[in-house]
Amino acid sequence: MEEHSLATDWDALVALTTMQISIVQLENGETRIRQEFPDEEVVESAAARIRPILLNGDACFYQKALAALGYFCRELPIDKEWVKATRAEWRLRVDPSTPEEAGYQVMISNTVTGEDHGLDRHKLAMAWIYGDVVHHDVQRRQEGDAFGLFERFRGAVPLVAWTMVGTIELLNYIRALRIDGVLQLRQEILDERVALKSTTWEHRGEVFFAPAGTEAPTTASTQLPKDWARLGKTADLSRFRTGFGEQLLRAARSPRTPELPSPEEIEAARTPAGGWKRDQLAAWGVPWPPPKGWKDDLTERWKTARQDGAPPPPPNPAPVSADFAQETLDFG
Repeated sequence: MEEHSLATDWDALVALTTMQISIVQLENGETRIRQEFPDEEVVESAAARIRPILLNGDACFYQKALAALGYFCRELPIDKEWVKATRAEWRLRVDPSTPEEAGYQVMISNTVTGEDHGLDRHKLAMAWIYGDVVHHDVQRRQEGDAFGLFERFRGAVPLVAWTMVGTIELLNYIRALRIDGVLQLRQEILDERVALKSTTWEHRGEVFFAPAGTEAPTTASTQLPKDWARLGKTADLSRFRTGFGEQLLRAARSPRTPELPSPEEIEAARTPAGGWKRDQLAAWGVPWPPPKGWKDDLTERWKTARQDGAPPPPPNPAPVSADFAQETLDFG
């Protein structure tokens, strides 16, 4: 939490935990209520980080850490009281028991259907976290569907921000207890890297290559199998290719197989002039202009399809001239 970009400006993060609303009265009597939030993508990444802190069953659930802290502080009156007060505040802000404790409630009414809906801020927040962000709880998502994405997001921002604040404050309290000797924690626990400062990957070493299908090394310390060669300074890197993603990047669609008409359907599709429209022939897979014997060919393929249970692929249609693309013609 401490490494997240939202925590860079502590005062701004704390401000997000409360209802920061501006109200403007216009000359025409209209009242405008306005709230501004960080980008949704930023809040989403923060929500993903706090999710295990919110889950009762996770090892790093906030209340579990607080309970452990309470055990070590059981003989320290001031610290014991801090743990007790923090536990109560967590329940009020993150796990409210009533809508009144949730901060606010949104109520909407559909004047067309007569339907009424109402959800408190906490339920809207949970619908956003578990429905819109992690797509885990369909029921919560459906419950908040009538209110729209922004209303769910608006309810979630104070919860995400306050959870971040509470988690960082708990971390700082643990640091202080360690300095005072109450907690015996190894330094590497606090120094372990939990977030990347740079996303540019660079590594010093040697590069070896081999043709596709060559035996791969079994471990990092064993000698390379036969046919592996060291990449030299003059190597042509342009000849190295990877086949990953070939299927998805070059996915081919199956050609659409037209429905084959019966002889009766062919005759029923005749125009008043005794021919067939061009678009109708195209729907049957008949090229333009229609080749000699096209009706007999369609009838034979229709009979074969009825025997086999599936229609055979249509013949390759001849290219259609753009000059006739929008025309409807009769062919007798």
